[in-house]
This record gives sequence, structure tokens and C-alpha cells, in this order.
Amino acid sequence: MNPTNINRRNWLKTSALTAGGLMAAPYLGFSKNTTLPLQLDAEGNAVYSPFFKEYLPDDLREFPVLEAKLNANENPYGPSPMGLEALKKSAAGGNRYAWKELFQLVDKIADFEGVTSKNIMMGPGSSDLLEKTAMVLFMNGGNVVSADPAYMSLIRVAEAAGGTWKPVPLKDDWSHDLDAMEAAIDEDTKLVYICNPNNPTGTITDSKKLLDFCSRVSEKVPVFVDEAYLWFLEEGAKHSMVSLINEGKDVIIARTFSKIHGMAGLRVGYAVAQEATLDKLQKITRAGMGISYPSVFAAIAAMDDEEFLDSSRTLNAEARTYTFESLKAMGFEPVPSYTSFMIFPIEMDGKAFLSQMTELKVGVRAFEFLGKKWCRVSMGTLDEMKLFTAAISKVLV
Repeated sequence: MNPTNINRRNWLKTSALTAGGLMAAPYLGFSKNTTLPLQLDAEGNAVYSPFFKEYLPDDLREFPVLEAKLNANENPYGPSPMGLEALKKSAAGGNRYAWKELFQLVDKIADFEGVTSKNIMMGPGSSDLLEKTAMVLFMNGGNVVSADPAYMSLIRVAEAAGGTWKPVPLKDDWSHDLDAMEAAIDEDTKLVYICNPNNPTGTITDSKKLLDFCSRVSEKVPVFVDEAYLWFLEEGAKHSMVSLINEGKDVIIARTFSKIHGMAGLRVGYAVAQEATLDKLQKITRAGMGISYPSVFAAIAAMDDEEFLDSSRTLNAEARTYTFESLKAMGFEPVPSYTSFMIFPIEMDGKAFLSQMTELKVGVRAFEFLGKKWCRVSMGTLDEMKLFTAAISKVLV
């Protein structure tokens, strides 16, 4: 299908559903008989690359109520008290569009990032901005270079729009293979995509090496750095690529209020990029149109709630340490994580694993990559993680 020859509205709808269906599968609710253009294997699992697939339940509509919902990387402690209070106070204004108020949020974000307001583009979550970038850049083909495994939202929309994916396996230490990624760039490459810390692995690439890579490579092709999980790091700003904006580099940095801020259901995210880059993206979309009036006020207030951010970071680290040590004690080899989730290899069919964990009312994800099957578990409260480890001891030990 050539997107330049079909109705724009239908094409945008198709592209969005493609990405949303794949990486949002465990919490949107569709079966293997869905009409979405998914690439499934004979068992109904989502195939992302020859080396990377996700195991999917047969029918999510039959999901029980979970006692520990650990499959979507949600912050169990949010929204912040300050954000929640602002949300309540502004709810009565939900009959209004938030244009004027959105400008206030943009200015606040620009000041926080040390850039101008013209360098900020808002969206209902960072995945929305990933997908819009893919729609614009890959309308007429081209390829995107990224790690494998990677967060698939941008990649799937790029493919739906007419582009192709050039996956580059992660290194043995789980970092991005920056040399191989640079070597993979060719005359048809329109974007390099990096998720750091990476999803679904939870691992990180050295920020100094990545900064050098982005600075050099962005002179040849735009580089999109997805920093959704960066603020779970102590002094996360020191690991960000946003400083390259003021150096005039053609980089795009995505952030979200869904993770550390605990606002996944309120849908607020933003991209930081060169003004010319954002102008290209906004030719087919109105930035921020999908953000509700109350969500804008919640985000403005949440940015000032340092106590909540520090608490979320600390509690997440405590849950992560407990989970890591508990899994090690049971004989597993979890991968050290820098995020709000963790992976570890399992020796069990992925579908059967998901089914048995779900029966115990614990929701997780299951993947296959690097020749192994993996569980990815989000960090919940400490009590939720104890439910998780108890379920693991019954299903796998």
C-alpha cells in the first residue's frame, strides 16, 4: 500500500493502529483474530524481527482482574499529590480546549530543559510523538536504524507508512552497538532511533559515548533518543542528550509524564528538537491537540512536586532491588535494570507462562530474543512484587 495514494485520514488511522496494536497489546485487549495488520506466527505471537517476538495471550478480553498489574511499566504511586490536586481543581474546565494553558506548560518545560519554547512539541504521551515522527519521515519509504530488541512503536508505524527497519543487535553488555548502528546507515536511512534506557531490556548505554555518537551521526541523519525512563536514574539530566539541541544538532529527545510522574492515564508527553524539525512534524498534526485541559494543569503542578519524584525514584529502586535479589535467590539471572521494569530468562513456553501467571492474578510480559525466552516484569509496590515472586516460585521453580 502506498500511503501517498490513499486517503490521509484512513492512512493515519491505519498507521496508528499498527503500532498501538503491537506494543500496547497486553493492555488494549484484542485477540489473535484481530483485523489489525500484525505479523503473527503460527501460535499467534507478535513477530517483530527474525530474532525478536512477543508472546501474546489468546484472548485478552477474558483477562481476570489482576492483583499485581506488572505488564505496562506504570508507576503505582502516582499521579503526584500536587498533580492530582490540580487535576481535581481544573476538571470543571474540561469543556474547554487547553491552547492557552498548553502554552504555559510548554514554557515551563522549555525552561526546565534549557531550550526555547520553539524547541518543544507536546503530545498525549511520548509514544504519540514517536508515531507522528514515523508518519512524517517514512511516507515515501526509507529505513530506520535501531537496536534489536527495541521499543517498537516508532518502528511499526514507520513500516506501516512505507519504510523498513534495519535492526542492530545489542552488545553482550546490553548496550547499544553504536559502531554497528553507524555502519548500518546508508543513503536510504531517514532516522536512527535509540531508546535509552532501553525497553524491553531495562539496560543503559553510556551517556558520554551516546552523546558523541548523536553529535556526529546527526550531521548525516536525524537521531531520535527516547528518554522515557531516564528520570528513574539519580541525576538523570546528566545522562540526557538534550544539550545537543543548543548546539544545533538534528536530534529529537522524547520524554513522558507516564513513568516517573505516574500520569500514564492522563496522557502527556513532549519532544525536544530543532524548530525546523518540529515544523516538519506539525505539518500533518497539531501538537498537543490530544492533551485534555485537566491533564495540562496536572502536568504543570507535577513538575514542581520534587518530593513525589524523589519518593517514586526511591520506592522504585527498593522494589527493583528486592525483585533482583529474590530472583537471584531462586536461581534466575535477572539483567541489572536502570528503569521501572526488569527482564530475566525463563525456561518455559511463553504462552503457558503468561497463562499460569494470569491465573495467579499477576500480569507480566513474555518475549523471545537472543535465543532465549524472557519475562519482563514492571516494578509495582513492594507488596505487589511479593505477589510476583510468590507466583514465580509456583510457576517456574
